[in-house]
Amino acid sequence: MTTVFPALIRELRAGRSAMLAAIVSHEGSSPREAGSVMLVGSSGRLAGTIGGGAVEQNAQAEAQRLLASGTSGTHEYCLHQNRQEDIGMVCGGSVTVFFQYFSAQEASLRLAEAVLRRIETGQPGYMVLGGDLPTLADGSAPPQGAAIPLPTLHRAILFGGGHIALALAPLLNSVGFRVTVFDDRAEFSGPARFPMAETIHGDYERIGDYLALGPEDYVVVVTEGHRHDFAVERQALGHELAYIGAIGSKTKTAAVNQRLLDCGFTQADLERLHAPIGLPIKSATPEEIAVSIAAEMILVRAERRERDSGAPCPMAEG
Repeated sequence: MTTVFPALIRELRAGRSAMLAAIVSHEGSSPREAGSVMLVGSSGRLAGTIGGGAVEQNAQAEAQRLLASGTSGTHEYCLHQNRQEDIGMVCGGSVTVFFQYFSAQEASLRLAEAVLRRIETGQPGYMVLGGDLPTLADGSAPPQGAAIPLPTLHRAILFGGGHIALALAPLLNSVGFRVTVFDDRAEFSGPARFPMAETIHGDYERIGDYLALGPEDYVVVVTEGHRHDFAVERQALGHELAYIGAIGSKTKTAAVNQRLLDCGFTQADLERLHAPIGLPIKSATPEEIAVSIAAEMILVRAERRERDSGAPCPMAEG
């Protein structure tokens, strides 16, 4: 949704109607789960995905047909062989897709902007599909009818606005994190440098004066030196967090860890740290390091969702 609704807003502002295709239910094995969305215009898919392959191809054609008629609709796609309306996929399940028509009028634009604000601020709720326009519902329990949850984006806080953060911030933003960049240097913590992120120019020794850390936060320590790394890690380890990762060589990591132990932290505390940060993909450039960090954060996020739901994460293949 982080790419779909900005694209929808652009279309509506340009005076073009669009169709939102959303998976509202699924059974068995399917490429994507309920809540996955795709935006389709008259020329084809504009943003998002509901799984690729034949489901997406058929849904895109249906979306364009409904868009031409200016109507909404629903369709079930069976992913079984030897079933009526077999579309050539063998996942073994089925998905129901709701096609919501957004006409190029002010009311549609206001709704799309309201949805995006909720997503960006992490406000939980649902978009209830149907009618001339969807409606928004508060709360964590799904309402009656065809509804899709609004994602509550996890916050990634990058301590240090240097070259690695410059590559990492847009990458994390593109995979569904709300990004905050914190640096004690004004030139490294401004909105012009990180237009996709919240930026904070502050003192590494007093993080709590500028923001509150919480259990859904992902902390990335990429400051310009050992002293700042230690200050951030010391404060971060005092909070329940989803993730704490710190960049550095094994030698640097050992030195900072020893200082943390000297401050009274335990080995169990240090085991919460992903240090050196990132998956071991032999990365070297800032861009490659950013990929390794983002991949590790995506993995941690997926594993946490799996633990919370009690079900394995869905596979994005048909």
